[in-house]
Amino acid sequence: MSESIESSESSEKVNQIRDRIADENPEALFADGFDDALVGPLRRCGQPTLAAYSYSKAVEVLMREDSKGEPGMSYEDAVEWMEFNVVGAWMGEHTPAWIDDDLEPS
Repeated sequence: MSESIESSESSEKVNQIRDRIADENPEALFADGFDDALVGPLRRCGQPTLAAYSYSKAVEVLMREDSKGEPGMSYEDAVEWMEFNVVGAWMGEHTPAWIDDDLEPS
């Protein structure tokens, strides 16, 4: 499958997920630049639906080379950025949720 077809299908899926979340909670907030990490709606009993993101995929997004060919962050810098600027950025009750999906079994 070509890269543009994959990108188009990925974009379509992200748009479907965003639309579904917005239908359930028009005030839901989304994390700019992290579409590749968007998992789906997070539903909580008696609470508004939120956008849920994969923490590990968000770190991968930060580690990627950008469109200008500039290198991404190191793993350690990406995790620090996520913790301080993303996970720690409370924007109210509609703030996106981050799923820690890269845990090693104990």
